Amino acid sequence: MKTPLKTLLLVFITVVLFGCKPSPTASDRLGKATREDKNGWIYVHLSGSPADIGYQHGYLVANEIDTLIKVMQYYLPSSSGKDWAFYRAASARFLWSKIDKEYQDEIKGIAEGLQAKGLKYDSLDVTALNANIELAQYYVPSLMNKAHPGSGDNKAPGNCSAFIATGSFTKDHKIVMGHNNWTDYIVGERWNVIADIKPTKGNHILMDCAPGFIHSGDDFVETNNGILITETTITGFNKFDTTRTPEFVRARKAAQYSNSIDDVIKIMTTDNNGGYANDWLIGDTKTNEVAKLELGLKDYKVWRSKDTAIIGSNFPIDAKLIKDETTFDVNNKASSPNARRLRMEKLVAVDYKGKLDDANGKTIEGDTYDALNNKSAYNRCVIDGHVDEDPLGCKEWSEPPFFPMGAVQGKVTSAVLAGKMEMWAHMGHPGGSNFLAAPFFKKHPEFFKTQGKYLRDMKAYPWTLFKAE
Repeated sequence: MKTPLKTLLLVFITVVLFGCKPSPTASDRLGKATREDKNGWIYVHLSGSPADIGYQHGYLVANEIDTLIKVMQYYLPSSSGKDWAFYRAASARFLWSKIDKEYQDEIKGIAEGLQAKGLKYDSLDVTALNANIELAQYYVPSLMNKAHPGSGDNKAPGNCSAFIATGSFTKDHKIVMGHNNWTDYIVGERWNVIADIKPTKGNHILMDCAPGFIHSGDDFVETNNGILITETTITGFNKFDTTRTPEFVRARKAAQYSNSIDDVIKIMTTDNNGGYANDWLIGDTKTNEVAKLELGLKDYKVWRSKDTAIIGSNFPIDAKLIKDETTFDVNNKASSPNARRLRMEKLVAVDYKGKLDDANGKTIEGDTYDALNNKSAYNRCVIDGHVDEDPLGCKEWSEPPFFPMGAVQGKVTSAVLAGKMEMWAHMGHPGGSNFLAAPFFKKHPEFFKTQGKYLRDMKAYPWTLFKAE
């Protein structure tokens, strides 16, 4: 029996109108996402589903993500002995399956945003970028130690100088938190995103991060429910477990879903792979309590109080963790972690006790006084580190004399600022000095072969106040 022409026409119109859903355009997926470039920083507001947050990030920060991946492709073979294909393969082999689906969706979204800008990256590139620290400086050394015991020691990074204080240590008896990021200048000069993320589920997050990161990475985070998180790495850490959840996933989950200090501790210690082992400094402005979570692989310890000042400069203090999982030398007073600890303790717990606020928090993070030698200096021993000017380098991180690394930026917040979702951020050395690539290479041409293509000037910009939308 023939179908009447009128019926066929009706079916065709129905399919056209209702059966063919148009693909979302870039404009649809961008929604109300915004980007603003300010004083060396890229501020982005991202919101919506995980996939859309990722797309917005990838699309708005495409050029910077592209450059950072190219830097990694160029720099990792000389700094870690492994090429980008190795990191992509590791991401596929044991990382991807351990990433929560919502973060897989966000990573895929970043790749789609990059592709919409004509860049040919995929989810494995974005995963390798997010996991570059724990892969290059924890996983690779673990492979080295398996092949030749001891050969992978002292590869864990010595990144950051930080503090968190509350009670009688601060001016208003509420929480103040500060942090500066130490890393290789070739990467750190590009660690310049302030991400304001409002997901459909969980906390509204304000954090700094590197382009393409779904987590902070150097970890300075505040949320709309009063949770503050920062950290400094544990020097000499040498454990890693490929079967467990990546650090970058746990760190993002802790920021997005924690409502208390206990939540942060639980998320960070659950299925912990040991990657990017840190002393986590955590605060809850609802209770005015702060805590330190010293987290290795199997070992961890927690200290917490409503009246204390806690500092971090890459030194572990739990004797069991030090013995079982690190090569850290607690008696080496000349090491960068121990020298900075000396200065941080004096500033935070003595000089500024009872006066700590966001203003002198900025002063602390930019401090260049060498407490080991009792003089102002630019070297490995000062809070605002300048290893590029140190003739000793940093043996504890296997860095040679005058290696171009140190403090690359800083952040400070307080309970009052966090209550308004605001933070101070400073791009470049927090103390205000500039790093200039051409004069550096003229003095130290030995670094040009491995860094000359991408190491560039790192100018110090003014401290800038950022606020979440």
